[in-house]
Amino acid sequence: MCGIVGVVGNTNATDILIQGLEKLEYRGYDSAGIFVLDQNQAHLVKAVGRIAELKAKTDGVTGKTGIGHTRWATHGQPTEDNAHPHTSQTGRFVLVHNGVIENYLELKNDFLAGHDFKGQTDTEIAVHLIGKFVEEDGLSVLEAFKKALHLIRGSYAFALVDAQNPDVVYVAKNKSPLLIGLGDGYNMVCSDAMAMIRETNQYMEIHDKELVIVTADEVTVQDYDGQTKERESYTAELDLSDIGKGTYPYYMLKEIDEQPSVMRKLINAYTDDKGQVTVDDAIIQAVQEADRIYIIAAGTSYHAGFAAKKVLEDLTQTPVELGISSEWGYNMPLLSQKPLFLFISQSGETADSRQVLVKANELGIKSLTVTNVPGSTLSREADHTLLLHAGPEIAVASTKAYTAQIATLAILAKAVGDANGNEKAKAFDLVHELSMVAQAIEATLSEKESIEEAVAKTLPDTRNAFYIGRGQNYYVAMEASLKLKEISYIQCEGFAAGELKHGTIALIEEGTPVIALLSDEVLASHTRGNIQEVAARGAHVLTIAEEQVAREEDAIVLPTVHPYLSAISMVVPTQLIAYYATLHRGLDVDKPRNLAKSVTVE
Repeated sequence: MCGIVGVVGNTNATDILIQGLEKLEYRGYDSAGIFVLDQNQAHLVKAVGRIAELKAKTDGVTGKTGIGHTRWATHGQPTEDNAHPHTSQTGRFVLVHNGVIENYLELKNDFLAGHDFKGQTDTEIAVHLIGKFVEEDGLSVLEAFKKALHLIRGSYAFALVDAQNPDVVYVAKNKSPLLIGLGDGYNMVCSDAMAMIRETNQYMEIHDKELVIVTADEVTVQDYDGQTKERESYTAELDLSDIGKGTYPYYMLKEIDEQPSVMRKLINAYTDDKGQVTVDDAIIQAVQEADRIYIIAAGTSYHAGFAAKKVLEDLTQTPVELGISSEWGYNMPLLSQKPLFLFISQSGETADSRQVLVKANELGIKSLTVTNVPGSTLSREADHTLLLHAGPEIAVASTKAYTAQIATLAILAKAVGDANGNEKAKAFDLVHELSMVAQAIEATLSEKESIEEAVAKTLPDTRNAFYIGRGQNYYVAMEASLKLKEISYIQCEGFAAGELKHGTIALIEEGTPVIALLSDEVLASHTRGNIQEVAARGAHVLTIAEEQVAREEDAIVLPTVHPYLSAISMVVPTQLIAYYATLHRGLDVDKPRNLAKSVTVE
């Protein structure tokens, strides 16, 4: 959830670090810092808050080598003392770190008696440990780093600098993402390729429990025992223009608006010249051989799994179960005889999901990752990958990745169904229906003003709200409520509409906002009955309905799309509701408090 950058061998090191941190600010924005040095001087600069606060303090800070970090607090409050980079006892060694060191107190007690610590972070323990092994025990820097890595338990991505040697950055990782960027006469380190895409599109992966020695003209990869590893570079498929906001005030609005084009990109990516859906034969075979599909995900991706469950089951004729990755990592249930684990993750770096994947690999369970990031950890370590083709998603609140996940799983279901000769799959013209979804989203986006007006009437100063729906709309309600609470801080819950009267209706009082979702012709009348129940108790109701079930009193009416894909178009107005509710409260849409985009710690 934090971001690391590093550079060695470039006199513009400060600028490279700052612009890299700006690109990674979506990963954490409690505090930030950089350490820059050359043969003559060294600078350690930290700031609480956003990268802009740090940038304002870097005038005159120059050097050719440096490391930087933007923090999402785990150990210790967001203060300058707790901000990275951290220094060793003498200040010679400087370290940035993502992840959680599980045995940091044990290491402190066993090795660092008498050391003075400025903050409360586990990272400070690690850099003191390395410093002790060099300055008190006489080890070389490389030997000390290796010894520390053998002792440390937990998840980490480290970038280490020795102030006495500005020509090297030492790097290591375990369970936390980190890449090497290859420049022309200099090299870089980053948590995400987009951090250094201005500088290069050539990157090198680092695998778990590998140590990398990075200089201006060489990158050496080793395991912790010193055995050298050969590693090819790859080209990152990123466009610098995709990462910017352009004329948009917030990334979230830009990404909401990009959803029609994402639907069309998916059509292009997964169809042939004849318009037939095409998915890798090996992926189709993996699904065909499974007797049960287990979707493992977290947060928004978990909701996308629910939204795609019906189309997967109907077209593949394979049962689908959902698992919360943070629970399955420690409490995996009894499985079927031939399971397929399907991991959904925007970043492909979700730590909880990766923990399940590691166990799945140990058990020999086949796996498929659906992700937006090629070359990500979940992509590399799973047997198969399907890409979302959604482009970079920067806003913390996921929008286009969620809709792309549902569409991609529908594509998978169609491909498998066609291969199986399933009649429902044959009748489902996916290319046409996704095109209709793209048009439906565009129609919704053209009604932003009316949606903003509805928000002003329904959610002006409320502390809590409810989304309700049945069938697919219940799953949309789950995601819609998450969007609203994570960026507007309105306490919101998504409920199966029929469950309200089994307890939750006790919370309805005069003025309580209830947003109802209606699309299914059979279920809509039942949900309207629930609307009457909450309205009778004073609720302020806003209805979102597809045309075929709409009534004159409905606040937002959407074009009708295929039921398999209704969760895609139905969620878009709820994304806008969250966006406008947040704006009306004067809050930061892209960077909500306490949250970060990529959850790389358990």
